Order: sequence, then C-alpha cells, then structure tokens
Amino acid sequence: MTDATQQGSQGRAGALPDGTVVEDADIAANPPQRALVLHRQLDDVWRDLPGWRGFFTSVNHGTIGLRFMATSLVFFAIGGVLAMMIRAQLATRDGAFLDVELYNQIFTMHGSIMMFLFAIPLLEGLALWLLPKILGARDMAFPRLSALGYFCYLFGGTVIVLSLLFGVAPDGGWFMYTPLTSRAYSPGINSDIWLLGVTFVEISAMAAAVEITVTILRCRAAHMPLTKMPLMAWYLLGTSVMMLLGFPPLILGSILLEVERAFGWPFFDVARGGSPLLWQHLFWLFGHPEVYIIFLPAAGALSTIIPILSRTTILGYGAIVAAVIGLVFLSFGLWVHHMFTVGIPHMALAFFSAASALVAVPTAIQIFAWIGTMWEGRVTLRLPMLYVMGFFATFVMGGLTGVMLAMVPFNWQAHDTHFVVAHLHYVLVGGFVFPMLAAVSYWMPLISGRWRVAGLGEAAFWLILIGFHGTFFIMHLTGLLGMPRRVATYPGDPEWEWLNLISSIFGMVQAAGFALFAFDIVMQWLFGRRSWRNPWKAPTLDWAMPLPAPSYNFASLPGPRQPDADAILPLARGEGLLPGAPRGWRETLVVEPGSGRPQHVMVLATNTALPVATSAAIGSFFAMMLAGLYWLAPLGILATLIMAWRWGEIMGTTTDHPPAQVAPGLTLPLHWQVRNTLAHTGAVALLVADATLYASLLFGVGFLTVVAPGWPAPETGFGPWMLPLALASLAAMAVSTVVAHLSETRRDSAALRVWTLAGLVAAGLGLALLAPLAWGLDDPTRHARDALRGAVVGFAAAHGVIAVMLALRAHVDAVRGRIGGDRRGALPVWQLFQKFWLATSIVSVALICAQEVLA
Repeated sequence: MTDATQQGSQGRAGALPDGTVVEDADIAANPPQRALVLHRQLDDVWRDLPGWRGFFTSVNHGTIGLRFMATSLVFFAIGGVLAMMIRAQLATRDGAFLDVELYNQIFTMHGSIMMFLFAIPLLEGLALWLLPKILGARDMAFPRLSALGYFCYLFGGTVIVLSLLFGVAPDGGWFMYTPLTSRAYSPGINSDIWLLGVTFVEISAMAAAVEITVTILRCRAAHMPLTKMPLMAWYLLGTSVMMLLGFPPLILGSILLEVERAFGWPFFDVARGGSPLLWQHLFWLFGHPEVYIIFLPAAGALSTIIPILSRTTILGYGAIVAAVIGLVFLSFGLWVHHMFTVGIPHMALAFFSAASALVAVPTAIQIFAWIGTMWEGRVTLRLPMLYVMGFFATFVMGGLTGVMLAMVPFNWQAHDTHFVVAHLHYVLVGGFVFPMLAAVSYWMPLISGRWRVAGLGEAAFWLILIGFHGTFFIMHLTGLLGMPRRVATYPGDPEWEWLNLISSIFGMVQAAGFALFAFDIVMQWLFGRRSWRNPWKAPTLDWAMPLPAPSYNFASLPGPRQPDADAILPLARGEGLLPGAPRGWRETLVVEPGSGRPQHVMVLATNTALPVATSAAIGSFFAMMLAGLYWLAPLGILATLIMAWRWGEIMGTTTDHPPAQVAPGLTLPLHWQVRNTLAHTGAVALLVADATLYASLLFGVGFLTVVAPGWPAPETGFGPWMLPLALASLAAMAVSTVVAHLSETRRDSAALRVWTLAGLVAAGLGLALLAPLAWGLDDPTRHARDALRGAVVGFAAAHGVIAVMLALRAHVDAVRGRIGGDRRGALPVWQLFQKFWLATSIVSVALICAQEVLA
C-alpha cells in the first residue's frame, strides 16, 4: 500500500458489472443495484492480482489461509509416506528395508514434519481463513504479517524436507536431545538443518499467534462482546495465547544449541558448566503445551459442528469457556512429566504427576458438554459427524492412557516404549486429525462452492478409522512387552514380530484411507455440483455470504442486529456497517476488546511483494548460518532490517483525513488518528512473547547456577570500570524512554523533530555503550556462566537495535510530516519497546552484578 492519500477518493459513484455508471440516488432507490455496485467496488479493491504476481503479492486472509492448509496437507502426505517406510522397516525383525542411519533420519523427519510442518500450520491456516468470517470482519488484523508467516513456513519447510533427499536430514529425533545433537556426536549439518529450519518455521507460528490474538480481541463485529463470541474464537484465542507463551522457550533453546554448535558456547556441555537437562526443560516447556495448542482448534471445530449437526445449541457455553481457560493455564504446569526418569526430586514428581492428572478435568467438561448437546438434539450422521464419532472413539482412549502415564510408577515402566508412541498417536490423531477432517468436510462448500461426490468420503472415513486402530492399538501391547521406541531392528525379540506385522498391514489400510480422502477433496473441487447457500442450515456468520466466500467476506459488516447467517441479504444490500469501498481502501472495523464497541476504522495493507522479500532476507541469514559462512550472516540481518524499514515506510499518511462514515449517523476516526491501534495491540502481544523468551533465558541462568555440575564458575575478569559503563548505558536508555513518552504528548511538527532526534541520539548511545561492555566480558567459550552473560548482553543489544530503528522511524516521519496533528505514527510502539528494553536491561545488569557479589 502506498501513501493513503493515493489509494482512493471519497464518495465515488458505483458501476455495474457491465460497466454502466450508476449515480448515488439511483443506487439508494434500487437495492439489487446497490448490492451489485457494492460487490463490484469491493472486488476491485480486495481481489488478488492475476497469475504468478498474485502468488507473490497476495495478502488476503482467505488466500493465505488456503495456502497454509494446502501446503500443510502436502507435508502431511510426505510425513505419511515416511511413516509407511517406518512400518515397512518394523514389519520384520531384521528390517532389511532401511539401514540404521537412514531409519534415524526418517523417523526424525516423520515426527518433525507432523509436529512443525503439518499440525501447527494447518491450525494456523484454518484460523486465518475462518476467523474474519465468524467474527464479522473483512480480514485479519495484519494481512502482510500473515503472508510473511506463510513464506517463512514454505521456505523453511522446504529446506527441511529437501535435506532428506540429499542425505543430510536431522537424525537426532524430533526432540533433538543433547548431547546426542552436540557437535561432538553430530558433526555434520543434520542437526543444524533442524535447529535453523525449525526456528525459521517458528517465525511463522509467532506471526500467526500475534495475528490471531489481535484479530479476536479487536476485529469483531460491532457490539459483539467477548461473552457472545463464537466458541471457535474462544478456542483460537486460547491457542494463540499458548503459542505466545509456549513457543519462545523452544526458539531460545534452538538458538542456544545452534550457538553452542557454531561457536562453542557451552550451554549444554557438562564439562564446562552446562547441562543437557536445560535443553529438555526448554523443549518440553514448548512440547507439552504444544499438544493442547494442537487440540484446542480441533475442539473448537467440534464445538461448532456438533450443535449444528445435532440441530440444537451448544450445551454449557460458559462451562466450555471456563474449561478452555483452565486448559490453557494447566497446560504450562506439567511439562516435567516427560522427564520423570531423569532424577527429578520426589516432591516435584508428585506435583507434576498431580497436574498431569488434573488436566483431564477441563477436557472431560468439554467432552460431556458435546455428548449432552448430541443427547439433547437430533443428530444427523453426515460425513462431518462420522469424523466426530471417530474422535470420540479415539481421543477418549488416548486420554485414558495419558492419565496412566501421569502416574510415576507406571511411567517409569512404560517410558520410551511403544506404549508412549501409541498414546501420542491416539491423542494427536484422535484429538486433531479426526476433528480437522470433520472441519474440512464441513467448510469445504464454503471454500469451493461445491458439494462433494457421494460415497467417497464415507469410504475414506472407515478406512482411516479401522486402519488407525489396527495400527496403534497393537502398539500398546508391544510397548507393554517392552519394545523400545526408535529401534530399527529387534532380532532378539521374536514375540514382537507378529504384532508389528499386523500394525504395518493396518498402517497401509490407514494410508489408503487418507489417499481416498484427498481424492474426495479433489473430486469435490473439480466435479462437485454447485452447493446451495448454507447447506448445513447453520445459524452462524460464516454462512452469511455467497459460496464460495468472496475475498472481502461481507459487502457490509454486521452490526448488533445482524448476528447470524440470516443476515446475508441485508449485509449484501449494504444495510450493515462500512458498506462497499467508497474510498478505494481495504477497511475493517476495530472494536474495544471487551464490549465490542466500535472504536475506529483500520485501513489495511493491499497487495504487496514485501512479505516474500522479507522472508527471503530472513532466509538468507539462516542459509549463511547453515553453510557455515558466519562472517556473512550479518548481511542477512542487515537485509532483514532494510525490509523491516520498508514495512514502516509504506504505511501512514501526510494529511489529516475526515472521519469515516460507518453507518447513517455514525462516523469513526481512521486508525492514524488514535493511539490504541491494531499495531499497538500487536506490539503488546509481541512483547508478551518476547518477555517469555527473556524469562526462559533467566530460567536457564537459574537452572544452571543451581543444578548443573561445574559450578561455581571460574574467577571472573569483570573489571571495576564495567559497572559504571553499564549504568551509563542504562541512563541513556532511560533518557530515550522518557523522550519517547514526551514525544507522544506533543503534536507540533517542529518540536517533534527535535524530541525524536534527541530520543534517537540517546537510544543510539545506550546501544553503543553495550559494545565495550560485551567486549569486557570473559571468553564465552570458557564456562556456561560466561556464555549466559554473553546471551543476556546479546538480548539487550538486539532490542537496542529495534529501539534505535523505531526512534529513527519516528524522527524520519516527523521530518516528513507523517506525524503531527492527530497522526501518531510509530510513537506509541517506540515508547513500548523503549520501556521493555530498559526494563530487561536493568534486570540483566542486576543479574550480572548479583553473580559478582555472590562469587
């Protein structure tokens, strides 16, 4: 999007599809003509560019969401083929199908693909595609961020998968435990591909988490309070919050392990004060909430589909919301049950065992609510409901074995056996795949505008259900017989062979079912008959639009009297809010988070190639790191910073615009004229994730200090001049923070130029003083304490660069007249990051000083 003043004009007349110009008075007198004009206006503004340009420039939530889902299903197919290779290897004792090295790569890739390239991206895609439709909005809060996330996912996932073709795929398991994955035991680039590739992909997950959180809180239909949101939105809000809090520990762990492998900083090396258990803690701080991150969107789909196909309303809306909140809270208190055998103190074992059992309570509340809804209604066994039944038959069994594994004595016996493999697949396939297959079957008419070919879907369901239980139920038995995970052969245990052979046969049946499901989707897309509107007779907003769903969703946005699918005709005629696109802009309504009261109108970004260029810049950094060209890696960072600068360059305006007419008698300001914009809310969400990453780093400092062998650390070379230098850096940061606050309170352009320049100079000085401070630290390869100090100072330096860029952005905007009057520009976000930089830097300096005092 270029400068907003160049994007459109106020109050233009409409045009019919045949090109006939229609004046405003004629439009108002003829509702069908008005509908045609509105749709033509919106299509002109919201449609993607044609051909290959559309692939690289589209930022529309519907397009990006479908790309996420389609790409994730391709990766799912690849992961399924790898699973069949694993089953072929284990079908006989001697396993001549694969050698051990290739088998290790294949089972690592299977787990990594299913967890990082299939499950999370599929739920991201569903959220991006669905949320504006069920909330009554035209797009997500940050369209370019969605596109950036997709290309990071596509590029990172492609690199990970291609590594298998070149024989350098990760081979340390999808959990990458150290020291197996350290440079000493994995000297090749196999582990680096996982660490760098997964971190690249996680950028996509964090972008989606910010996007989903802000969209649900701020981009709902007018006067839709949180207490009246569709349950799917509650589930996705819980999911996004868990992603904001759960993914940073994994990102931090991946960064620390890659730094150890590349530069020798000993975070996990026992001989130099590190501990492999730190990796396990950081990984499972992500890994167990991950299970519920995957489950919650699937449960949201169930809470949507079950009442509609039962011809009733959901039972216990409030109880389900409370269960979702409880599940979010409890999921972060039980990661250690993956580590019961590593020597955890008995008191901690008891606590985490109890928490692991307690998490079954909110899950049971939801299951009973779904059963009660079906009992109260009249269930129709359409294809989505068949998959719902498959969920009940599968997930409940997985939950029961989960409670068994939560008990420490049983866990010690079953740990790292095929019993755990069976439990994992019952939970993930039962709790995610079956509901997602139901969701695809349910929303496919809205995606394609076509009805499916009869019979294929039902046959696929039965093949998948029978094949799954035949494959994984027997794994409980092999696990109880002692078969360990991740073994390629078992020549000394003939009693396992016939059970594994049966599992492998049924695995092929399951694979045939998934292939038939994919064939059914393709047939529906290409040859299905046109679907009628709202085929499920659903009373929800996602069906209050034409089929297939247009790029802009609604010709006018729903208000308080248009809450459901019956509003399709009034909304199409422009009887809602923000009808059409009279200014030629992509606009959506922004509301107050709690009550849903309309606050302002957001002008969204239009088609641009910036996301793909930015993802390529980020990818260049990871590629240089992977190639071992560490001296060139800063060029990738520089390219990324240049792209980030361009993101701010093309947003904003140099002129004041009048308020937008949202409805007759109702006008609202545009987003340039308010402080609490979507960008501000997004910055808050991003800083929540950032604070979690910093807290994880502090956890690492505390854990190694207290638990790791090799402490206390060697004598430090911390000079007496370093504390005054650190205090001077903090003082410069504080001055810049105060200036950022004062700048936002002043609207005079001349004064703003001076204030923003002063803030820029102070921020730059604070950042510059970190360089000699870092130089004065001890060699970070000597001991884990010194490596952690280097990581803490590096964290401060990275955020200093962001603060300086925001200060420079504010100053340049002030010079160009993009800030002033009612236009705030980057000032609120700059102030947020300045405060965060100052607060974390104070904690970091205090931590280093405390270490010196206690040494």
